[in-house]
Amino acid sequence: MRMSGLIERISGDGADAWVTHYAARAAEDRGEDVVVLSVGDPDLDTHPGIVERAVAALRAGDTHYTPASGREPLRQAIAATHLARTGQAVAIDQIAVLSGGQNALFAVLSCLAGPGDEVIAFDPMYTTYPATVGAGGATLVRVVQSAERGFRFDAAAFRAALSPRTRVVLLTTPNNPTGVTMTDDELAVVAEAAVQHDLVIVADEVYSGIAPLGRVPGLAARLPERVVTVGSLSKTHAMTGWRVGWLVAPRELIVGVEALTMCMLFGLPGFIQEAAVTALGLSATCEATARAYLDERKELMLAALADVPKVSALRPDAGMFVLLDVRGTGLSSAEFMRRLFATERVSVVDGAAFGRATDGFVRLSFATRPALIAEGCRRIARFCRAL
Repeated sequence: MRMSGLIERISGDGADAWVTHYAARAAEDRGEDVVVLSVGDPDLDTHPGIVERAVAALRAGDTHYTPASGREPLRQAIAATHLARTGQAVAIDQIAVLSGGQNALFAVLSCLAGPGDEVIAFDPMYTTYPATVGAGGATLVRVVQSAERGFRFDAAAFRAALSPRTRVVLLTTPNNPTGVTMTDDELAVVAEAAVQHDLVIVADEVYSGIAPLGRVPGLAARLPERVVTVGSLSKTHAMTGWRVGWLVAPRELIVGVEALTMCMLFGLPGFIQEAAVTALGLSATCEATARAYLDERKELMLAALADVPKVSALRPDAGMFVLLDVRGTGLSSAEFMRRLFATERVSVVDGAAFGRATDGFVRLSFATRPALIAEGCRRIARFCRAL
């Protein structure tokens, strides 16, 4: 069967990032002795109040079609959350509810950039970003944030990447996989370029609620006509499987997203929307729980890796991942990932899947049980000593 060019555009390095992870999950399902450190899915249970609200809505028959952009109570709750995090007051017609942050990002980029347009994104970036940009035919322009700079924003490289075809700047703060959070001064450079070159800034802030104080520096209030904010409940509320995401954007863009949603996703199930309203009302509790959970496990992982020979761990500003520099082992990051799983049955992610900047690093998730963190790091240490 001959496939369309879309399949090629959504394939690539990022699409292959999870081969070892899926093998580890399959082995885990078979009851084998494996340690999975390759995915950011906290082993926290969703707050019981959220679950009960969904169950009650289901029992009340909330199983029918819903508005494509989300019900008014949920959009109002998102507007209140957005105001608290960014300082930007928005109307509900500036909000679209979608099935997870990834679908929200896909929808907005598909509306903003097409063939002939360029989207600047900062390398390293999440593995699906290249496919998300390329699906609509736009060209991804990578701005490398080097390891030598601690993966921090490189203003000179950013300015050099701007061209007459630049349409969108895509930024993630806190970043996945590095955990780096952009500062006000760094964001000011992006803001200046957006005004000067008539650009749209798409800010993926799905991790902001688990950053210190539950927020990150941003540009939404400063440039409301140019900033699109992507949010989600997945990481902040232990709701990865519920698939609740949203966009906050100028109204004209939301109209375009609504049209795209009608063709693809239509509307988030009503009982999930009801649960999401409850979740946003419990944000202070859920996010504080998630931050404490992650802070404890981050320190456990960093301490356990501190004395491992030939590698070094980078401390993240926020998020749920640690990057491990494995260049001192003499192995490529892909070789390190494969051999670690083959010999020690520990799964990590090859950093090269996130971009050129993290080739030579592997990503480890600390969003799991302390005993698994300790055992996984013990096996990594044994593997490195045996090299």
